[in-house]
Amino acid sequence: MAMSCKDGKQSAIDNGKYVRYTPEQVEALERLYHECPKPSSIRRQQLIRECPILSNIEPKQIKVWFQNRRCREKQRKEASRLQAVNRKLTAMNKLLMEENDRLQKQVSQLVYENGYFRQHTQNTTLATKDTSCESVVTSGQHHLTPQHPPRDASPAGLLSIAEETLAEFLSKATGTAVEWVQMPGMKPGPDSIGIVAISHGCTGVAARACGLVGLEPTRVAEILKDRPSWFRDCRAVDVLNVLPTANSGTIELLYMQLYAPTTLAPARDFWLLRYTSVLEDGSLVVCERSLKNTQNGPSMPPVQHFVRAEMLPSGYLIRPCEGGGSIIHIVDHMDLEPWSVPEVLRPLYESSTVLAQKTTMTALRQLRQIAHEVSQSTVTGWGRRPAALRALSQRLSRGFNEALNGFTDEGWSMMGNDGMDDVTILVNSSPDKLMGLNLPFATGFPAVSNAVLCAKASMLLQNVPPAILLRFLREHRSEWADNNIDAYSAAAVKIGPCSLPGSRVGSFGGQVILPLAHTMEHEEFLEVIKLEGVGHSPEDAIMPREMFLLQLCSGMDENAVGTCAELIFAPIDASFADDAPLLPSGFRIIPLDSGKEASSPNRTLDLASALEIGPAGNKASNDYSANSGCVRSVMTIAFEFAFESHMQEHVASMARQYVRSIISSVQRVALALSPSHLSSHAGLRTPLGTPEAQTLARWICQSYRCYMSVELLKSGNEGSESILKTLWHHSDAIMCCSLKALPVFTFANQAGLDMLETTLVALQDITLEKIFDDHGRKTLCSEFPQIMQQGFACLQGGICLSSMGRPVSYERAVAWKVLNEEENAHCICFMFVNWSFV
Repeated sequence: MAMSCKDGKQSAIDNGKYVRYTPEQVEALERLYHECPKPSSIRRQQLIRECPILSNIEPKQIKVWFQNRRCREKQRKEASRLQAVNRKLTAMNKLLMEENDRLQKQVSQLVYENGYFRQHTQNTTLATKDTSCESVVTSGQHHLTPQHPPRDASPAGLLSIAEETLAEFLSKATGTAVEWVQMPGMKPGPDSIGIVAISHGCTGVAARACGLVGLEPTRVAEILKDRPSWFRDCRAVDVLNVLPTANSGTIELLYMQLYAPTTLAPARDFWLLRYTSVLEDGSLVVCERSLKNTQNGPSMPPVQHFVRAEMLPSGYLIRPCEGGGSIIHIVDHMDLEPWSVPEVLRPLYESSTVLAQKTTMTALRQLRQIAHEVSQSTVTGWGRRPAALRALSQRLSRGFNEALNGFTDEGWSMMGNDGMDDVTILVNSSPDKLMGLNLPFATGFPAVSNAVLCAKASMLLQNVPPAILLRFLREHRSEWADNNIDAYSAAAVKIGPCSLPGSRVGSFGGQVILPLAHTMEHEEFLEVIKLEGVGHSPEDAIMPREMFLLQLCSGMDENAVGTCAELIFAPIDASFADDAPLLPSGFRIIPLDSGKEASSPNRTLDLASALEIGPAGNKASNDYSANSGCVRSVMTIAFEFAFESHMQEHVASMARQYVRSIISSVQRVALALSPSHLSSHAGLRTPLGTPEAQTLARWICQSYRCYMSVELLKSGNEGSESILKTLWHHSDAIMCCSLKALPVFTFANQAGLDMLETTLVALQDITLEKIFDDHGRKTLCSEFPQIMQQGFACLQGGICLSSMGRPVSYERAVAWKVLNEEENAHCICFMFVNWSFV
């Protein structure tokens, strides 16, 4: 049987004869297709009964019609996808050609300058020395005339500064004013965030990015000019004056403040001129620079508690892209005054890589995220749109920064210490801070909380990657919060589907996780945690026995260069309103070394796991030892508490004790996770795992050979250690689950952990049914008896979900029963072939 897949009137073949569908029949079939693209045979027969116009068509012909309809829909989507990829590649090719032209100009300039300096050196040695100013000026290349237009605070003077800023910015964005080198770890391509480069040998720190975004230029400029909405280090941008220009542009005078990332450094502020204009080719330009006394322009007096930093000509060049969207060039160039911070922190202020990660790439990610939301127009967890979730994460981050910096204009004042200055205590009684804090917990905050206390501290960490430590703090809360100090000593309990209105999320390790964004460059997600069961301690008066935490986690990618890792959380009401008051607390870990780490992002964090692969976890110990060089980072801790003013001394004492206990716990954990500590125990275990893990690997391979009559591994070695190593590095995802009423995963190889986006420890909290969608669960239920009776089953390709909620497609799957030495069923093993994130 065959079928035409053409649009319009359709025909079917039955026994060599065509059957042509009428427009009414096609309309009826289309209605059903939109309701159910893949109807069952019962539903197709029901359709024939309900629609008399289809009575002359056999069910088999209707089945073929639906097959062809799905085929056309798939072809249409694929064609649309390929067209989008083609447009993106065309635009990327244009970008690369422009970058190539710029590099050729840079090479030509370097060759010219090299020849000039060689000639100048020879002339100096042969000719009589001439010290006159005229000889020096005339011998150079393209020297600027010393005569500049007068610049002052008048509109004409500001326009002169603006035009000079525009010229300098364009020379950095598309010219050779700065020597750019590709940022480590960044590979341009159709799926990359863009072309990212950092400066080499220029004043201050600078970064540049070129990318494609699916937004119109005016929308792009609107988003980027609203810096506090996407740059979380930005406290405020005040527009003090706006002047229109003759070329339909605008000049703005701005005062901008940036939060300090740690308690060990002061905050930064900028006095800026921003110039928005349209070039002759239709490109939109937004450029900025600091105003200084040397320019004779308007001045801004120093502000207490802030260090005045300098922004050199920077900005955004936004060009419309054929077929929609924009091509954007971003340049960030700053002098952050590193002299004002302790020497150990200066790499943060002297690294162009850090600037690129924190500012330049963040701007591109925000644009890409908003473009994706506009194109998808989807509703995510708890019935909220992505913009609402981004706003919640922004509020968490901003609240944490406010507590960390403790500005006096927000009502913060410092308490005296207890003879030790390791923990700083701040108190805030401002009405704005207290508004809405009296949450309606049954046993929650006091009936009237009239003050907020913040305890904060910073510590230097050695030889432990921030992402590794952050994951441990997140997955093993009891390691640092299991004490009798306050409500954070409550163990996180495993909860089913969240009882919040409209919730539709997954459960992972006792925490309900809602991903905000999933890109290869940057991961961030929100999760809700329920805490309960606090003991009867004196601190119960200020902290609840049962509460929900809204938690923000970011910086989990160990391979990202220069990014900080954050774990920020705040108590919330069970109603989880969008405008719920938040008192954020948490951790921020900032790497001080820009060297790229090569450790696996899925290294097991359970140091005592019986199934760990090597002393460090999921990778062999020799892989981890490659990172045994000094990895320095600074951790900043800040915790906020609402309380009644008459309990201030008691709460302050409790907070100091609590933060000091956390510091002690973090130091203990950091030591346990450091390569030097792990390598000292290398002789206790074989390099590739425990005997238990090797035995399980042997059982998996033997059972597969028994049922499938083929070898699972392409290896000639029969040793248990070699089998485990080969299984661990197998390209397909292999994972085992228990034979319980509710099967949970007990083991997975590296590909399996990558697919589920988890670790060996957290793996044991993931149930089998959680990774399948409704169709996959139905298929599994129908095939499970066959697995137990026949010993194996082959499953068709489909979609499953990672622990983070990301859809994963696989070409096919194989399930088989794993037998032990007594030939009793030990577990069920699954192998997902050719899997990839959708």
